[in-house]
Amino acid sequence: MILLRKFRVLILMVFLIACSMHIMIDLLPKLERHSNSGCSCSHTPSEEPQSWGKQGWPNKHTLRILQDFSNEPSSNVSSHSLERIPATGDKTQALRRLEHLGQRGDRKRQFIQDATVTKNMPVKGSRLSALYDHPLYKRSLPPLTDEDTLFNVNTDIRFDPKATEDQACTKHHMKGNTDGTMDEFSPMGELTADSYPNWLRFHIGINRHELYSRHNPVIEALLKDLVIQKITSVAMKSGGTQLKLIMTFQNYGQALFKPMKQTREQETPPDFFYFSDFERHNAEIAAFHLDRILDFRRVPPVAGRLVNMTKEIRDVTRDKKLWRTFFISPANNVCFYGECSYYCSTEHALCGKPDQIEGSLAAFLPDLALAKRKTWRNPWRRSYHKRKKAEWEVDPDYCEEVKQTPPYDSGTRLLDVMDMTIFDFLMGNMDRHHYETFEKFGNETFIIHLDNGRGFGKHSHDETSILVPLSQCCRVRKSTHLRLQLLAKEEYKLSTLMAESLVRDRLSPILIQPHLEAMDRRLRQVLNVLTECIEKEGYSYVVEDDLQGDQGSDHPHNGPGRR
Repeated sequence: MILLRKFRVLILMVFLIACSMHIMIDLLPKLERHSNSGCSCSHTPSEEPQSWGKQGWPNKHTLRILQDFSNEPSSNVSSHSLERIPATGDKTQALRRLEHLGQRGDRKRQFIQDATVTKNMPVKGSRLSALYDHPLYKRSLPPLTDEDTLFNVNTDIRFDPKATEDQACTKHHMKGNTDGTMDEFSPMGELTADSYPNWLRFHIGINRHELYSRHNPVIEALLKDLVIQKITSVAMKSGGTQLKLIMTFQNYGQALFKPMKQTREQETPPDFFYFSDFERHNAEIAAFHLDRILDFRRVPPVAGRLVNMTKEIRDVTRDKKLWRTFFISPANNVCFYGECSYYCSTEHALCGKPDQIEGSLAAFLPDLALAKRKTWRNPWRRSYHKRKKAEWEVDPDYCEEVKQTPPYDSGTRLLDVMDMTIFDFLMGNMDRHHYETFEKFGNETFIIHLDNGRGFGKHSHDETSILVPLSQCCRVRKSTHLRLQLLAKEEYKLSTLMAESLVRDRLSPILIQPHLEAMDRRLRQVLNVLTECIEKEGYSYVVEDDLQGDQGSDHPHNGPGRR
């Protein structure tokens, strides 16, 4: 009996010792951080990654909350990280944090000359340059007020000298918090917006009419940053059907990484439903270039990048779930698969050659704590069911109902949907279930063209059902119609312009020739639909003149309701 009691006491002691060791191991990184919490001016934005075998998990993943890029219907939640987002009421604090990080990243950043990117810059006399010199691509915006810009640099984004409380370290001061986040230093004195990092300058340029201006040099600089900036941390994006990664750079910019899943020559299998198709990294890149050539400028900048899966993903991630999915394949290639609803298993692993993998990097939009976005259900959303059809597929007069429903009964929203319809048809994208707008601008603003990875899946097939909104409503902007006619001409041929634009990307070629030729074929079909509409309804009914005044903002949108 005594031996039994002693045995029980021994088991209890072993259990208590094990628990104590587990707690100490978990708290060790925090203790180390507190012991180093003094002024340390030699800290860099990110320490060198440890080897895989020695990698630890020192604290919660500290991705900043300054940006968000989402393709989910519930995109008003922040991008996935293990760090909580401050409440909406903390907008002032978030803005200060954005400014501090942006300036600090700019001072730390080293501009590395990239011979390949410089070599591929557009040359004078090219067809692309001639296109952008055309009068249709030189229309000026109406004067912008504070209500027309997403951020007011003089009020929303500025330095607050009081934010720096520790006078012992006025420059390179970093202090650890109990929640595992980092408060970056606040530089003394104010700097101009021109000194901001490119991702922040991109954010500041967003207004009611566009994500970026036509000839903004910041966009080319931002595309270069996406290719050459050092990746300091990686985490999986929450939600969605397929694996996406959030990558943070040394200058504190962030981008959404979609890895390569198909080669350029592979087409979507004929038995695949649109909602189970792969998301293609090259489609995201091509969509950005197409959107710019169409002069919509509603897709955030996207660039292709060759990523080292070992040094730039596995060794820098603190996402345990992602880290645990890495393995070495029988061919001695580094592979991982992450966690998602579809295609995240060893059978669908993403493997490098041996550890290099292609992917698209899409610059983040401003975080929702700073610039709220509203998510709208696309009226021509598909059923996402194997047998059921959506209402618009069986009712030829469906558009008449849409025209009576806000916000499509006034303003420019219906015309924006028509632009998006044409954009999707040229790509062959059937997956436009929702779209987003910036909440600040209300209903009088553009649609953001997010999540284009399911475009360019089939060059041998034109999905005419994508054009149903255009054929049912018979509405289009005059500027859009004229640009489509221009791109159908031989001297401004869409496929040639796309080829010239895409050759500048690091992963060129982005599209094979059959995909380029398919865009020319589809463009002719769009113009045929509009020609039929004009013959049936009359030019003045079909074509909304937005070339007079402030892009139609001062004109009543009487097209949908005039009948």
